[in-house]
This record gives sequence, structure tokens and C-alpha cells, in this order.
Amino acid sequence: MTVGVVGAGRVGAVLGAALNAAGHRVVAAAAVSAASRERAARLLPDAAILPADEVARAATDLLLLAVPDDMLAGVVAGLDRTGALHRGPVVAHTSGAHGLAVLGDVNGMALHPAMTFTGADTDLDRLPGIAWGVTAPDRAFATRLVADLGGVPEWIAEESRPVYHAALAHGANHLVTLVNEAADVLRAAGVGEPGRVLAPLLTAALDNALRMGDAALTGPVSRGDAGTVGKHLDRMPAEALPAYLAMARRTADRAIASGRLRPQDATALLDVLSRAAVGSNA
Repeated sequence: MTVGVVGAGRVGAVLGAALNAAGHRVVAAAAVSAASRERAARLLPDAAILPADEVARAATDLLLLAVPDDMLAGVVAGLDRTGALHRGPVVAHTSGAHGLAVLGDVNGMALHPAMTFTGADTDLDRLPGIAWGVTAPDRAFATRLVADLGGVPEWIAEESRPVYHAALAHGANHLVTLVNEAADVLRAAGVGEPGRVLAPLLTAALDNALRMGDAALTGPVSRGDAGTVGKHLDRMPAEALPAYLAMARRTADRAIASGRLRPQDATALLDVLSRAAVGSNA
């Protein structure tokens, strides 16, 4: 296929390179910032750097819109005003939160890779085997395109896309925050290399959680150890306390619901958490 990419950011440039590697031709890309231009030059060396409307006109088979979620509707509207969204190519966007409605009446597809991107060449190595959240009227074409990118389609209903995207953001983005919060607290405890301490523990915890679900829960909250949790709350750095409280309460809820923690054994723990929450809001 002859392909154009609007948005040579971390996602667009990498997916364009993957399409080239699969035998398609990315002939044009829109890259505004200096970082995007550098990325396009590195990952899409044969693509002409053009304004978005010219990229759309050059994309005779597939136009890939890889722009931030909140910009997508404006980009589509702008291309439509210029007459660049002609009927020929399939128009695919990479937003997780949006479905087909944002594209209007073009031959469209929502094509979201369930992967985090840095914009580096190494991102290409992460694509094989990943899931793609797809909403498309032509499932056969979508399946072939995802297969060309080395992935597996996960069919998402139009109305379910915000929830689908929220789940991925909650898991991946908040995981980064959680890991960095834990590293900061370890530094506060005098640990010089938090990553060395956390890597084996968190790798095992993630593997167990994906395999075992709530049965992977361990630690003082899942045991109802109110005294230990109380000590944590007394000494936790102030900036980390709200997140710890929120996660401890949610962990307790899940431990109780899954049978890991008996309700009668959770009373003292829940009391400690409630009093701490009141205190932090005072």
C-alpha cells in the first residue's frame, strides 16, 4: 500500500517504519516539531515531509493519523475543510479513546496498539505479538493490516473505547507513577539504588498478578496487619501518603472480595486506613 502518516511522533514514526518493513511504502509524513522531524528522518527516511493535507492527498491507500487524542477531531476537521479526506484511502487513527465517530463519513478504522512507545528504533522490536484495539467496519482488512504489523486484533465496540483506553492507561501509566513513587520512598529510607531492589520484586509481582489475579496479593494489607500498615502511614513521606492510602484501601477491598482477607480480620486495618484518610484531609 501507499501510506501517509500525519503525526511523526513516538507512535506514528514507529508504525510507519513497521509498515515499511512489512512491504508497504510510507511516501509522506507530517512532522511539525524538531523532534518529530528528526524522528521522521531516522525512521522514515524515504518519506517526504509535507503539510498534513498534502500527506493525505499522497496517501492513496492508507492514511494513518497518529496525533494526541484531544487533537484528533481538530485534525480531521482541518483535513476535511481542505478537501484532503477524499474517498479513496482507508483513514486509520491510533487513538485508544476514540472510535469511528471522530472520523466522520470517511472509510475509517480505529487502530490502537496496546504498547508504550518511546520513539526509538527499539520500539519496533516490541510490536510482534501485541494486541491492537480495533474498531472497524471492514474486519478482514483490519485483520490483514494488524497481521502485517505483527499483532493480534482485539475487537472493541465503539461505545467501549473510552473504558478500554482507561484500563490501559490505569495499568501502564499509573504503573510508571507507582514504581517511581516506590523508588522515591526507598531513597528516603537511604537506599542508594532503588532500581536494583525493586526490579526482581516488581517483575515477580507483575508476573504473578497476570497469571494468578487477586490470588497474587501478598503483604500486610492482604493479611490484615493493621499495626504494620499504621507504622507505614506514620513514617511515609507526606507527598506519597495519599497514593499509598488509596491503593491500600483498594487492595483491602480486593483482598476481602477475593476471600484473601476475612471481613472480621479486616476491621482493625480498615479503621487505621479510615483514620489516616480523615487526618490527611484535615
